[in-house]
Amino acid sequence: MAMMKSNGNVTGKMEDSEFHEFFVDELKDIYWAEQHLYKALPKLQKAATSKELAAAFEKHTGETQTHINTLEQVFSLLGEKAEAKKCEAMAGLLAEGDSIVGDTEKGSMTRDAGLILAAQKVEHYEIATYGTLIAFAQIMGHSDVANLLQQTLDVEKATDVALTKLAGSFVNEEAAAE
Repeated sequence: MAMMKSNGNVTGKMEDSEFHEFFVDELKDIYWAEQHLYKALPKLQKAATSKELAAAFEKHTGETQTHINTLEQVFSLLGEKAEAKKCEAMAGLLAEGDSIVGDTEKGSMTRDAGLILAAQKVEHYEIATYGTLIAFAQIMGHSDVANLLQQTLDVEKATDVALTKLAGSFVNEEAAAE
């Protein structure tokens, strides 16, 4: 088990600790989440009414593949096998996205507003998860892992901002007028 200095910095290895195992387990969870989001995004792109929202989903599909690759690099740095564990939270969020498509009229801006809502729920889940995983990595002295996860967090935050701008630029207003 790792020893803690009075300033909170880790001295020694944490690989055998329960906390490290929990960290790896949560990485497996977000790995599953990213893989399934990657499969879902093209469906959301196809369901989108506006070309701007479709383009945003297309862009995030490519970014999500990068996030998957980054997580594989994280597993490698930790000497762990990259494997996924079902993420119930993401499964629920993706099911909600499917429900929004089914509950809204094709070609409507109401559908786009709903898709943005669903996408932002996913982004906020990812932001919370990556932020916490970064804190875990830092406390265990895995600065290389924390840096990689920070890159992903930065992209997730930028995607959330882009979705907010898209909703505010015309989608919500047009949806309200339908």
